[in-house]
Order: sequence, then C-alpha cells, then structure tokens
Amino acid sequence: MKRLAPIAAFAVLLAVETAAQQAQPQQQLHAPDVIYVPTPQPVVDAMLEMAKVTAADVVYDLGCGDGRIPITAVQKYGARGIGIDIDPARIAEANENAKAAGLTGKVTFLNQDLFTSDFSDATVVTLYLLPSLNQKLMPKLKALKPGTRIVSHAFDMGDAWPPDASREVAGKMIYFWVVR
Repeated sequence: MKRLAPIAAFAVLLAVETAAQQAQPQQQLHAPDVIYVPTPQPVVDAMLEMAKVTAADVVYDLGCGDGRIPITAVQKYGARGIGIDIDPARIAEANENAKAAGLTGKVTFLNQDLFTSDFSDATVVTLYLLPSLNQKLMPKLKALKPGTRIVSHAFDMGDAWPPDASREVAGKMIYFWVVR
C-alpha cells in the first residue's frame, strides 16, 4: 500500500472529521451572559417558600448553575424540578449534585439557552440573572399561564413590572411576581 503524502493525508483526515461533524450536528450555544455565582441555600429556601411550592408544581430554574434550586424543590416539596443552563460544565455539576442527592431521574437539567427554551409548563420560575436579562425575559415570563409564580434572587424587572412582594433574606433581596 502506498503511503499518502502529508498533504493528502491531512486532506483525508479533514474530510473524515468534517463528515463526522455533519453526521452528528451539535447545538451551538453561545457563552453565558453572566458569570456563575451560586444562590446561598438560605436564599434558595426562602425563594421556594415565597413561591409556596408544592408537590403539584413544576419548578424551572433559569440559569440553574449547580442545580441547587431544582434539587431543593424536589427534595423538600416533591415538586418536579427542571434546570436550564447554557454552560455544559454547570449542567454536568448539577447532574452530579442530583446523583449525590439520590435524585437521578427525579430532576432534569437541560443544556439550553433560556431565551429559546420552552418552559411553558412551569408553575414556578426561579431566576438569578442580571436586570437586563430579566427584562429581556419579561415578555416570555408574562406569557406563562396565569397563576405562575416567579421568584428572582437579587434583581427585579425594573419599573416595567414591579414585584408583587419582596423581602430580604440573609442580606439578599428576593422578588416575587404572579403572572396575571
């Protein structure tokens, strides 16, 4: 068998790699809009209490990070917990945390862009996003089913949608809305 010249060999490898990539298209997600900062557990607990989470709820955490909010919603209330994060490292960490908590298969983590994700079945939505991102999400949040509860750690929605309630927990603010 003849040896391929280096350029020909490179061309064959490039063609094989390109064909493999085309055969398995991957969703291209952009980099996170914010750096990851976890919500302290006392704030997580207060957010879920403020939303009056029950076993009948579907709790979505947009920008879920390590998964602590959906995991707590499942552990403490028996709710269905779903986390969405654009960073695959955070999703891997969230899945590991669910496994450590014995909740594999009971909580779901999706590596998606929260601006294009479907969370229309949510009854509770939690957020820890910058005000500009909250405002960008506002039309999608306001379009959720009436009665859906939204709780945000640290940031509100500005004057366009004043919160129905707010409170300070462990030196952090949380804001609460009900979709009408």
